Amino acid sequence: MQTPWEYRYAHRMQKMGSSVIRELLKLTEQPDIISFAGGLPAPEVFPVEEFRAACNHVLDNFGPQALQYSTTEGYKPLREMIARHTARYAVEVTADNILITSGSQQALDFIGRLFLNRGDYIVVESPTYLGALQAWNSYGAQYIPVRADEDGMIVDELEDALRIGPKFIYILPNFQNPSGYTLSLERRQKLVELADKYGVPIVEDDPYGQLRYEGDHIPSVVSLDSEYRGPNGSHYSGNVIYLSTFSKLLAPGLRLAWVIAPPEVIRKLVMTKQAADLHTSSFNQYVAHEVAKGGFLDEHVKVIRATYKERRDVMFEMMEEVFPQGVTWSRPQGGMFLWGILPEGMDAAQVLKRALEKKVAFVPGGAFHPRGGGDNTMRINFSYSSPEVIREGVIRLGTTLKELIGETV
Repeated sequence: MQTPWEYRYAHRMQKMGSSVIRELLKLTEQPDIISFAGGLPAPEVFPVEEFRAACNHVLDNFGPQALQYSTTEGYKPLREMIARHTARYAVEVTADNILITSGSQQALDFIGRLFLNRGDYIVVESPTYLGALQAWNSYGAQYIPVRADEDGMIVDELEDALRIGPKFIYILPNFQNPSGYTLSLERRQKLVELADKYGVPIVEDDPYGQLRYEGDHIPSVVSLDSEYRGPNGSHYSGNVIYLSTFSKLLAPGLRLAWVIAPPEVIRKLVMTKQAADLHTSSFNQYVAHEVAKGGFLDEHVKVIRATYKERRDVMFEMMEEVFPQGVTWSRPQGGMFLWGILPEGMDAAQVLKRALEKKVAFVPGGAFHPRGGGDNTMRINFSYSSPEVIREGVIRLGTTLKELIGETV
């Protein structure tokens, strides 16, 4: 039965749906389910004591300011700290290049609001981050997927997509969500050159860049773009909008992220944010700055890396031991996820139904493909669960896969 409300929703709601992951997380809240489904940091690494001390310090010394309305751009000392950190990676920016947002998801929404008209095209990796698709579906975006492999987006297949005239290219170059793939240096350089040739901006989403557990750091796309264009004063004014977040470095509950972009783009994003929420929480920004300053963040990231590396390695070890022949998976050098690939013809959504009976969960990969496909893929998170829980969960998942593969033989 339709209600009177059905006739009042905006047309854009027709392209919006609930997040597959968020809906799945409701099922996995039961304490007896082992969940590899969420993209959750390990709560054990949250710096709770440092936050407690920072909250007291902020209230004692900056209470009235931290509890007051503030500028839309964000707390200037925090933006200046981000600028100094960014300069370590060969990108010269100032606070004028930076906007603080309420999580990266808000930044993605603002980018859609700023750039997209209904029917506009966006080039994306396939698979790509589901949250970005959700953010831009409401603006009527269409997607041009480009295949990816272990070295990230296959940039040799990008040029045909660029000839269509997309508004921008969206890419997660480091330990991509969902696949764990990392874009190689050679492909990053070619991406920058092709984007410049066709006049198409790049949105670089980099929540996991500092979570590398082995191998050499690869320069960010924004730094390669800056190098490609040569010196251009103290303000970055290139072809890349860069996003990152404190969610994976401090705590996701802060809902603090930042955008780095040319000043003219930042000014437009500021107007967009003023219409949305005026500014990101002043108190949260003061506290994050207090916690992160003085070199603490550099030391804390080492703790996170060690914790996640151990969990990733345990998951690799157990998959080798208990997964059946014909099931493969990515081997990311960092991040929080790996990508399972089932034999052709298997449906990960059906595997999930059986896995839930054994009290273990993951995310079927089909939702990460904007034009369909990937039904035999699965996203598996290793950052959240302890090594002991990972061992038990992989055993349950391996048993499920063996049963289903045995039934299809």
